[in-house]
Amino acid sequence: MLPGIKLFDLTGRVAIVTGVSKGLGLAMAAGLASAGADVALVSRHGDEATAAADQIARSFGRRAIGIRADVVSETDTVAMADRVLAEFGRIDILVNSAGINRRGAIDRLTTDDFRDVMRVNVEGTWLATRAVVPHMKERKAGRVINLSSALGMVGLADRTPYCTSKGAVVQFTRALAIELAPFNITSNAILPGPFLTEMNLSVKDDPQFIQFIVGATALGRWGELHEIQGAAIFLASDASSYTTGSLLAVDGGWTAR
Repeated sequence: MLPGIKLFDLTGRVAIVTGVSKGLGLAMAAGLASAGADVALVSRHGDEATAAADQIARSFGRRAIGIRADVVSETDTVAMADRVLAEFGRIDILVNSAGINRRGAIDRLTTDDFRDVMRVNVEGTWLATRAVVPHMKERKAGRVINLSSALGMVGLADRTPYCTSKGAVVQFTRALAIELAPFNITSNAILPGPFLTEMNLSVKDDPQFIQFIVGATALGRWGELHEIQGAAIFLASDASSYTTGSLLAVDGGWTAR
């Protein structure tokens, strides 16, 4: 018989998840641990990463560590990979979830606003990936999961830095998939829609934005954090072994409009 649900078992795998102090990163780290993975949770705020790791270890009985690292620092990302290898002996999965947003009309944003978003969302994703790829190549196995966004595929006013950065993550994912395929390493992207994360708290009570969410998404609502977990588990597991260069939208039907 075919393996069925066993394909989603992550027992024995080790995952790095960046941007995990809150929101989608923490939700995905918990999802991977629930499927059996040991996890390294990475954040610029070491105390938050450690607290999140302790919570996951208690909840799911998996090994979990917190690491303080800034993904825009080449030194930090290399140290991150070295620490995980020292603690766990392997890296099977990388989830690039660290990201920021700057909202505003293009003529009201500063050049630094644009550069900050591109640096974290694009350069940070690139640096974290580069740090773990040599190990994955050596083992001829690995899963890279990048967090793009529905706004990597569709436009939205007052979001030029964010849309630009997430479109770049889409193309990075595709190029990486082709580059790493000979090493049995897959590269895929999750495209979240409007989840009520820390990044969106400033607009959650805005009547115009609420009306927009209802109109833009086929399901007519915000996403709940647990609804990102299935996509992460799938792309991290053997269930996605023939899936690379793909864009998995978890967006309530936004990009279907």
